[in-house]
Amino acid sequence: MGHGCCCDARQKVRVVDVDEGGAFAGFLYRCLASMPLRRYRSRLEYLERATADGFRKRLLIFDGSVVGQIEYAPARFSGYPIRGDDVVVMNCVWVLRRAKGRGFGKMLVEDMVRSEGDATGFATIALEDHWSPWFKRSHIEKLGFKPVDEIRVRHKAKHQEHAFSIWLMWMPVKEKASPPKWDKENLLEGVTFCLAHPLYRPQTWKGDILEMK
Repeated sequence: MGHGCCCDARQKVRVVDVDEGGAFAGFLYRCLASMPLRRYRSRLEYLERATADGFRKRLLIFDGSVVGQIEYAPARFSGYPIRGDDVVVMNCVWVLRRAKGRGFGKMLVEDMVRSEGDATGFATIALEDHWSPWFKRSHIEKLGFKPVDEIRVRHKAKHQEHAFSIWLMWMPVKEKASPPKWDKENLLEGVTFCLAHPLYRPQTWKGDILEMK
């Protein structure tokens, strides 16, 4: 992972790297959710693969408190089954409710784009009609991403009667950049890189956690 700090002295804002052994190392294994620090196996396995080549997690600090985060990696090391040449995939971006309205989400995305100068574009996922407040399509679109493809699914363990959409989102930054592709069947397995993710599949769950509608 790289080292760096993006600062705005006027607003007392810093964007810093999260590194093993650094002051914010605990955030490698947890996000901003109110959850205990756990070095769970699936996260450790993901970091072991991803940190070898391009994974970065950055925190936004405002008035001395961590209020935002962004996590991303080259497509081949992302937390999603998304692929593309010179495409960087954003695993997540999150700003705490108490820090909303200051443009911090956009600031984190712009910081990501600056840090990945060789990328042709950036991809992620978004959710629509999901009960979680995270990864909403409308929020991801405000950050500059556009929808490319959609699958309609339901969760096998939670709100089983409730169908929702998962969108592949794309933000090209180079002329003639080729949109990413995704493996929809693989996505039905859910994700394992983050306990707090709306599509998280518990380690004890057997088979796909999602199914097509």
